[in-house]
Amino acid sequence: MEKLRLGILGSRFVAHLHLSNYKNLRGKTMEVMAVAARTEKSARNFAKTFDIPKVHTGYEKLVQDPDVDVVDVCLPTDLHKEAIIASAEAGKHVICEKPLTGYFGRDVDEERVGDAVSREAMLQEAMKNCREVRTAIEANKIRFCYAEDWVYAPAFRKLKRLIEVSGGVVMDIRAEESHSGSHAAYSRRWKTSGGGSLARLGSHPIGAVLHLKHFEGQIRNGKPIRARSVTAEVGRHTQIPSYQKLSKKWLVSDWQDVEDWSCLIIEFEDLTKAVIFASDCVLGGTRNTIQVYLSNAVVYANINPNRALEVYAPDAAVLGDEYLVEKLETKAGWNFPSPEEDWDRGYPQELEDFIDAIREDREPLSGLDLAEEVVEAIYSGYLSAEKGQRVRLRDKTG
Repeated sequence: MEKLRLGILGSRFVAHLHLSNYKNLRGKTMEVMAVAARTEKSARNFAKTFDIPKVHTGYEKLVQDPDVDVVDVCLPTDLHKEAIIASAEAGKHVICEKPLTGYFGRDVDEERVGDAVSREAMLQEAMKNCREVRTAIEANKIRFCYAEDWVYAPAFRKLKRLIEVSGGVVMDIRAEESHSGSHAAYSRRWKTSGGGSLARLGSHPIGAVLHLKHFEGQIRNGKPIRARSVTAEVGRHTQIPSYQKLSKKWLVSDWQDVEDWSCLIIEFEDLTKAVIFASDCVLGGTRNTIQVYLSNAVVYANINPNRALEVYAPDAAVLGDEYLVEKLETKAGWNFPSPEEDWDRGYPQELEDFIDAIREDREPLSGLDLAEEVVEAIYSGYLSAEKGQRVRLRDKTG
């Protein structure tokens, strides 16, 4: 097959991350043909940085571009659904960042929808959005790739091999993504982010845990082990009076109507459980970790931080402008820079699989089913936290 021609929607952090990790594919299996951003200036600056020939303002023109085969959606979460559907209806394959979609309260007059709307209504609307996305993808017979990089991370893939070779039963999983708060303005409001730490950070470990239990079920019984119910708690810890009184605040604390701390427990069909933490209240750089306790082994996958490299500096200025790790507050003291952070997190492997899957007309490792199940777990978690009780998930055996 000829090289795929890709158009990218967005010009901010995630778009930069994706373009940086297409570098080994460009000119071989794919080309980046176009970028679309909210303003022409942003699009042109991005195009100049990454040597992209065509510029569009708004996603509508890019998805209709005859020189684009694949649309990479790197937009705020509230724009995912309409961009995916428009791309599918134009016959374009889709790569989409996490989470797939959610609830955004566009029909609600209240600005702070996170304080005004029941979680039951949010869950119903989020799943309706998922169904509409699925309908568009299946009706137009395009490939959909869900950008969950954790399942491509080398440590996670090694974890899967160790589970398989051990023959052990997965008894307990504990996973976390946490840091000191997002730099993105859209993350502060439910109307643009679709939730707080549980949706924005938790989608990674939730997706990894669901994938891992699917994998265990396939190698053990030839079918995935599905999530059966969730129990959750959420909090706004940077809003507590004692924190607000501090003169020096190291954590992002200008959240409007979204949580900055969450804990989700997933119960599976085989009665095992997984605990997921997602917090914007953790200093020391990004934490991407998963711990698996087997009946005959224990495996820790430390995507971030890891100890491949350790560095100490008595003063932050010693290390100058050298990048260490994402979301690090200071370069002083001991730090654990990853020599190849994007590789360790699975980004180039993820994008290579997506391009190959589209060219070979096959399902990627991370696709629509996983994306949809993550949304259901997140919003069922919000409902659980609101009601203070366990929430049953849909039966997927039919």
